[in-house]
Amino acid sequence: MSDLEHKKFPIGPFEWPAHISDIELDEHIKVIKSFPGRLKNLIEDFNDDQLDTQYREGGWTVRQLINHIADSHINSFIRFKLALTEDNPTIKPYDEAKWAELQDSRNMPVKPAMRMIKGTHQRWAILLKSLTNKQFERTFHHPEQQKDYDLRNYLAFYVWHCHHHFAHIENLKKEKGW
Repeated sequence: MSDLEHKKFPIGPFEWPAHISDIELDEHIKVIKSFPGRLKNLIEDFNDDQLDTQYREGGWTVRQLINHIADSHINSFIRFKLALTEDNPTIKPYDEAKWAELQDSRNMPVKPAMRMIKGTHQRWAILLKSLTNKQFERTFHHPEQQKDYDLRNYLAFYVWHCHHHFAHIENLKKEKGW
């Protein structure tokens, strides 16, 4: 893997699992529950210059990453709720790169986004803990990818998403000696 590829995908690209056991499912829920605290600990001492540093050349700044996580995880939480209350609903995709360029992602302090992440993950973890195996089989349809996703596998993707962006920031912090 090239240095650029490693910076883009520090934990590797996501691979859809063939099977997710109940034990793995419980571990995934623990990641969703603990992620906001881990992220807060990682960035709590960052100043504005650090927040406005790109994690790689041509990549987003830490500030944009934090806001992206808030946007993405809220969308995912909503997709879970749609799948739980409708039969294979077609979700609304969004252009995450364009969202990251909006002023609220580029220039605002990260505290509001961190509060959003904390609240979303608190609710998400409670919801996930309440689901039965049958409910984890519920699906939604992604129109851009022309694919149905079940909630068990989609949760695995979002656990990867947490680790993926955490590693972006953690690697930048190590590289810069912060």
